[in-house]
Amino acid sequence: METQFWFSCLSLIVFVYVLTKVLRREKLNLPPGPRPWPVIGNLNLIGPLPHRSIHELAQKYGPLIHLKFGSASVVVGSNVEMAKVFLKTMDVNFASRPVTAAGKYTGYNYTDITWAPYGPYWRQARRMCLMELFSAKRLESYEYIRIEEMNSLLKNMFKCCGQPILVKDYLSTVTLNVISRMVLGKRYLDKDIENPVVAPQEFKKMLDELFLLNGVINVGDLIPWISFLDLQGYVKRMKIVHKKFDKFLEHVLDEHQERRRSIEGYVSRDMVDVLLELAEDPTLEVKLERHGVKGHILDLLAGGTESSTVTIIWAISELLKQPKYFKKATEELDRVIGRNRWVKEQDMPNLPYIQAIMKETMRLHPIAPILTPRLAREDCKVAGYDIKKGTQVFVNVWTIGLDPSIWENPTEFNPDRFIKKPIDVRGHDFELLPFGAGRRMCPGYSLGLKVILSSLANLIHGFNWKLPDPMKPEDLNMEEVFGLSVPRKVPLVAVPEPRLPLEVYNL
Repeated sequence: METQFWFSCLSLIVFVYVLTKVLRREKLNLPPGPRPWPVIGNLNLIGPLPHRSIHELAQKYGPLIHLKFGSASVVVGSNVEMAKVFLKTMDVNFASRPVTAAGKYTGYNYTDITWAPYGPYWRQARRMCLMELFSAKRLESYEYIRIEEMNSLLKNMFKCCGQPILVKDYLSTVTLNVISRMVLGKRYLDKDIENPVVAPQEFKKMLDELFLLNGVINVGDLIPWISFLDLQGYVKRMKIVHKKFDKFLEHVLDEHQERRRSIEGYVSRDMVDVLLELAEDPTLEVKLERHGVKGHILDLLAGGTESSTVTIIWAISELLKQPKYFKKATEELDRVIGRNRWVKEQDMPNLPYIQAIMKETMRLHPIAPILTPRLAREDCKVAGYDIKKGTQVFVNVWTIGLDPSIWENPTEFNPDRFIKKPIDVRGHDFELLPFGAGRRMCPGYSLGLKVILSSLANLIHGFNWKLPDPMKPEDLNMEEVFGLSVPRKVPLVAVPEPRLPLEVYNL
């Protein structure tokens, strides 16, 4: 009898608890959205290109929608007003990150700036980026590196004139060399280095894998009780790529620390040196451990190479489909720069059409079409709807870029629209947010803009571009692959031809 009594009491407690949860849920005024399925929620509605799937849902349910990804509640904002709420008005409440396998395994247990939760550690990391690593003075001090690597790119491209080339190979090499020298102090990945820790081509594959795995929808993150199964194999791949990067980064840190110990009066010359100095600073609010230093280095290497390369390739792809915009760009370059020299970073304010091409590319092909997910830190209301603490929040900037109330003929590539519409990309104009906005905005955007604009301007100025025979512009495949960034599915192959007097190419 006693056992039955206690069993009845336990059953009553469970019943009351479940009933309370149900009643509480019914009282919530959630944003509109499709009815979720048991266990998987709305994951059945998300295809291989999530930004496009969510775009279709936004067309049906509106600019603020509620979804269930497994057991996770997700809210997506898909217009300028919602972006402002999440990234500006209520930015502090949506400034954290969800717990993910990517953050654990590729973000050094959430100690990089991308996946670190909002709090003292992340605020300190952000200050380090803005005040130390990406300050205007420091970026200016590295300009000679960007010039030397750009000259190397142009020389190598001139040697291949008249031949079909895989454009990504050239662009990823120059951006990787720039970032490697700025962050690590030298070309650790130069093909001429004897016994490299990681071969250059292997390192590029590692970066591609890193970006893919940081952007995928990992079912184990969303349905935790089956995470141990690793149904998609993503966690296994994360562990493998982490192990490869860790071996490389350990070598980098050991080499830097040995140099700092052996050279009296050693002066910091790269970003790893700066991070190691900060790690020794006793006044830091939160100590920067070795794994945190590695997390920051990996962020710098990955973020500084992928975003620039992907944007430039999409820009050239769009120009190859519509050569009339190539002509307008070269007319501006001939008028402002002339045909006897290359474009310098200081020239960019005088080249509004090159800037317009970059902006239009970022509108149609944003670096991150869905911004890295944020996490609601407290219960709140948005547009009259309830957003519970722990809800994952996405901003679909790709949908904003296709909003017909903002953009005329939004699916067309037309840089001219930015000549008439002076919109910035630095997080102030919410119609165009390639680097995000608010507290979690990409801290390296200023470096990214320098590399993208100078590379794009010189590639257009120095070369006429065409597709390999017998391809025509309409044959160019513009499909995407989704990850933390969205590169081309089919790598771009194009033929550069000299456009300037031959003596200009003697860099």
